Amino acid sequence: MTQIIDGKAISAAIKDELKAEVESLKGEGTQICLAVIQVGNDPASAVYVGNKKKACAYIGIDSLAYELPEETTQEELLKLIAELNDKGEVNGILVQLPLPDHIDEDEVIRAIDPKKDVDGFHPQSVGALCIGQPGFVSCTPAGIIQLLKRSGIEIAGKECVVIGRSNIVGKPMALLLLRENGTVTVAHSKTKNLQEITKRADILVVAVGRPKMITREYVKEGAVVIDVGIHRNENNKLCGDVDYDDVAPICSAITPVPGGVGPMTIAMLMHNCVEAGTRR
Repeated sequence: MTQIIDGKAISAAIKDELKAEVESLKGEGTQICLAVIQVGNDPASAVYVGNKKKACAYIGIDSLAYELPEETTQEELLKLIAELNDKGEVNGILVQLPLPDHIDEDEVIRAIDPKKDVDGFHPQSVGALCIGQPGFVSCTPAGIIQLLKRSGIEIAGKECVVIGRSNIVGKPMALLLLRENGTVTVAHSKTKNLQEITKRADILVVAVGRPKMITREYVKEGAVVIDVGIHRNENNKLCGDVDYDDVAPICSAITPVPGGVGPMTIAMLMHNCVEAGTRR
């Protein structure tokens, strides 16, 4: 019987744990605050920002929202980030991506104080992860590790394959699996014999960005499959990078889309905010 990994339930449990922790911190006189900056009115970004605000309200974290017009200049955005870096009461700074084309995302990410980089995108955070030092970890990969651990899935000694090499998911995912003593292969669009490689995986993490690309031909029987993708199919229904109906019957465990990896990203963002407050 395939185990369906319930990201909604696991993320709700993490949020409840964080809520209790924030309550305790308030009792000690520490209030946590996240500043969220959105430039322009991209509809998907607006939904994500709304969900982050709701999560903050539930857990008891203060949130400051900066909704800036599309024509905001890079200089204006960097000036706001510098002000928030200097604000002692702000623990975390999050700039919602993507940014408009006239703004250099890399420069904006580098401008955030690494001690407030709750997205885990700053080069210092990524470098710390590479060499096993403390630092903030990108929220989606950190959420996947929690999905595995809280579902009773052992990572140590397992053959792990990550399809995708983005800075936000693929690369940090590989590093986190390594940190948990997995044996890790990173595959991508230029990988030859992809099916041969993915069929070796005990744990297969798919962040390839193509709807329903991964069918049962790519999956070893009894594997754990984590689907990071999110798309709309021809019927406007949400689907992932994995053809769920085809793959689920041969897995030992699988994440659905929606309701798998997605809810974990915001839960881990909240975790990073609380960690930023306790580090202070």
